Amino acid sequence: MTQEARHTTGHDDARMIPVWSMVLAGVAFVLVEYYFWFVLPKYRHHGPGPLGLDIYFNLSWGILVALYFLLVGYVSKDAPRRGMSTRFWMLVCVVLPGGIGAVLYVLLRQPLLTTCPACGSMAQSDYHFCPQCAYQLMASCGKCYRSVRTTDQYCTRCGHGLAEDQMPARLRGPGN
Repeated sequence: MTQEARHTTGHDDARMIPVWSMVLAGVAFVLVEYYFWFVLPKYRHHGPGPLGLDIYFNLSWGILVALYFLLVGYVSKDAPRRGMSTRFWMLVCVVLPGGIGAVLYVLLRQPLLTTCPACGSMAQSDYHFCPQCAYQLMASCGKCYRSVRTTDQYCTRCGHGLAEDQMPARLRGPGN
């Protein structure tokens, strides 16, 4: 929950993969290809298979190993911005075989954290109010308390008139 715990959009997810992870993925891809094209054929007891099938399997294994390193790198950058233990989740991703650790991470990860502008504490990005100072972080309906857009005149769930809620001026959109 440090300065790395900041809000990013879905388009920024590609930037969440660190350079060291990209380098390791590239090196791993090259090593896997070297193994399958130059080392393994020396130990085959039968003749070479069809060239198309060899290309397919060799490239597939190289890509899978490279994706594995990219996933571990992504977890190393994504976990801190969600307030989760980076070391623990990287260990889970490395120890559990076949990407099971990364699948577990995606299924069990916490929501993104944002900083409250009033008190500076960290709060989940889907919270309507700060848990430390009760500052309104997101616009919500005063009747059913569900999220609404700042430009909505009426709640889309219950039809409540949002003008009656006395939203703070910072949450009012144009025309409210």
